[in-house]
Amino acid sequence: MNAVMGVDIGGTKIRMGIISQDGRILDERQVSTQFPLYEHLEQQVLLYLEEHPHIEAIGIGTHGFVDPQAGRVVFAGDMLPGWTGTEVKKRLEQATGKRIEVENDANCAALAEAKFGAAKGLSRVVCITLGTGLGGGIIWDNKLISGGPHGGAAELGHMVLYPKGARCGCGRFGCAEQYVSGTAIKRRIQEAGLSVTPPELFEQLATNVQARELVEQFTEDLAIYISSLQAIFDMEMLIIGGGVSESAGAWMDGLQRQLEKVLLNPLAVEVAQFENDAGMLGAALLVLDQ
Repeated sequence: MNAVMGVDIGGTKIRMGIISQDGRILDERQVSTQFPLYEHLEQQVLLYLEEHPHIEAIGIGTHGFVDPQAGRVVFAGDMLPGWTGTEVKKRLEQATGKRIEVENDANCAALAEAKFGAAKGLSRVVCITLGTGLGGGIIWDNKLISGGPHGGAAELGHMVLYPKGARCGCGRFGCAEQYVSGTAIKRRIQEAGLSVTPPELFEQLATNVQARELVEQFTEDLAIYISSLQAIFDMEMLIIGGGVSESAGAWMDGLQRQLEKVLLNPLAVEVAQFENDAGMLGAALLVLDQ
């Protein structure tokens, strides 16, 4: 198989790419996430296939709890309304005539970074994706930890960081996703009464005291969260991907200072080599490696 399609479904955008056997992005496209989501996804995939009819298989990475064997979304929450219960694999195979595999998006990102990226050559890696939500992917002895009886294995964003804290889309309170994600940063900005976007917030660190305080709160929470993951997994490396990672140049030094206070042992913490491409590349690996 020379090339496949990788699709990364997030809360605000869908990224699609044609990926070669050695992990190169040969072509890519980005569209906004629209609802009803399945119908929009099918339409966009079919349009892309018209341009690349030689593609034989498609890997789908999506936010939410996923049953990878059935290719079904078990739970997606408010971020992707109407997505819970969708039989993505079955419906998209019928629509395209191609082989389809479906996984959680953060699991896909972990696959990409372990195969081609920042964690290449390592066997125990935890990847977190800071996007609209907070996802997690775990590579353990070179194997992806995935699925589970409810599709919820490695849903690291739903570890509780602040008991009785902000309400999460899963219905509980205080999940890490509500404090260390793109959406969480937007909420911090709104609560502080600022009228800036997250990228603008990071750009103002040198000149705006409020911006520095908000980013310090963010990096402190992220460091505590990472230290908890280390206590569970004692991984060789933790990788940070997702849209927020694109601004890591502004906050990574601050995160490292916070980590020095709370880590149990030294830990390599790296930004995803593929940054926001990791989910799309990992989705392709679902079918490239078969």
